[in-house]
Amino acid sequence: MTARNDGYRTALPAFAMRAIAPWGLSSLYALYRQRQDLASLDDHLLKDIGLSKDQARQEAERPIWDVPSNWRF
Repeated sequence: MTARNDGYRTALPAFAMRAIAPWGLSSLYALYRQRQDLASLDDHLLKDIGLSKDQARQEAERPIWDVPSNWRF
């Protein structure tokens, strides 16, 4: 856990809090769901978008604070 300036503790590391703060939890939950949906696609659907099952699984396993670079400041 990481201590915040206001004395509370958070389960996410400080770098993660900085990464997700601008988007809010609802956006992060949407990203999580999208990654899970991607991992659940059938092989023929993944082939349509040019991904393998392993690539989809790797994307789904990324940490929630690992957001696309264009989301960052």
